[in-house]
Amino acid sequence: MDPAQPADRVPPDATPPDGQPPVRPTAGATPPDGSPALVEPPTPAADAGDRPAPIADAGDRPAPPAGRDKARSERSPKDMVLSLLILLVPIALLIAFYRGFLGGDSPVTVDPAPALEQARSANAFPVAAPSGLDSDWRTVTARFRTEADGATLRIGYVTPEGRGAQLVESDVPAEKLLPAELSDGQPQGPVDLPDGLSWQRYTARGNEQALVLLEPDRTIIVVGDAGEAELRRLATSLR
Repeated sequence: MDPAQPADRVPPDATPPDGQPPVRPTAGATPPDGSPALVEPPTPAADAGDRPAPIADAGDRPAPPAGRDKARSERSPKDMVLSLLILLVPIALLIAFYRGFLGGDSPVTVDPAPALEQARSANAFPVAAPSGLDSDWRTVTARFRTEADGATLRIGYVTPEGRGAQLVESDVPAEKLLPAELSDGQPQGPVDLPDGLSWQRYTARGNEQALVLLEPDRTIIVVGDAGEAELRRLATSLR
């Protein structure tokens, strides 16, 4: 039996014989007594699908071309004018079609015959109807109404010159009718009309003027912002 060797004995020489490569200690060689073994924990292989995508550095992103942003934010006056023309041309064509073919500027006309018939049927006063007016006289309103103090017929016109005129016939007392229709209207003297009736010229509200015929059983007023010649034409057309 060999005697026990001391712990600090020098290990035998590991130099190989001549002509052979040196022998390197393997990774699993036993460390010297008293030294802890160095063991690296195994690194689990990460699944490629579970790995988060690498975050790119903001400094590595390519900057957008400066010219593109400038072109979007700044437009030349010529481009703006062309854009407005593209919008305005269809609108102008629609307006021209509406006015030229559909009569968009023409007032809506009504038939005064029903209102005249109601006034005659009521038999409140002698009803005078316009006769012989040209087609340029367009009737825009016609209404007959009976109230506690009397009945009133109103017919409104757009004259050939495009102004407004209204015919009012009523048996309401003149002292009440005239202030209501003419506001602060004041008589300005007689008017010489070819029908031989005693018409009076009155002022009216705003820029209007009036011709008034006062009779025992009725009052006739021709009022509007039309010229005096057109008001006289309407007054002399009454039959």
